[in-house]
Amino acid sequence: MFGLPTQTEFNKRVPKQKFYDNSDVPAALRRVFAEQIKAIYWCNKLAPSTLRVASGERVTEVEVFELRLNAPSLDETVLRQIDKAIPYHLLFVLTCGGRAQAWIGYKEAPAASGNAVKVKRYYHTEWMSDSDLWFVIDGLDMDAVYENLVRQIAGERLQSDNNESLQDSVKRDENRRQLEKQIAALESKLRKEKQLNRRMEINVEIKKLRKKLEEES
Repeated sequence: MFGLPTQTEFNKRVPKQKFYDNSDVPAALRRVFAEQIKAIYWCNKLAPSTLRVASGERVTEVEVFELRLNAPSLDETVLRQIDKAIPYHLLFVLTCGGRAQAWIGYKEAPAASGNAVKVKRYYHTEWMSDSDLWFVIDGLDMDAVYENLVRQIAGERLQSDNNESLQDSVKRDENRRQLEKQIAALESKLRKEKQLNRRMEINVEIKKLRKKLEEES
């Protein structure tokens, strides 16, 4: 399934209530689970035992979950709730009406020992035909397998020509996102500004930020 080796297949249905049938889960999030998700399947287990690769220092396993949706959209808080409940790195495949979209959370080791590993941000593909969604397993250990999956799913946002680490690629992407937000805010401000001298000042600021954005690319 999705190009993953047959020996990694697990194919077990998981009751969606397992992830929200808890008093600590807000009622609004429970409704999202109930209304947006049709079924959840634990599809694949990517591990040293199933891939015949070495263990990783940061990644022990990557579990692949298929979330069958009622409509082609899902609140990101659902993914965070599932990620919170399972102590492994997760790869999500959302499916609906013959189409699919992959999501994966980028996780970094916690600064303090004993703290849980949390998702820093999610990357995802566009929606496509489920037959076109295809993963390539690449790497000699689980750290490399996971990092390559993140880069595959993130696409151009994490591409690098200088062999930078995944952590550095993500930091560069975060910087780029912040610059894009600043530029968008200034462009919105420019459209509303009536005074010529102030418009010129805003244009100068925009040009500076665009130059920084080019340097981050």
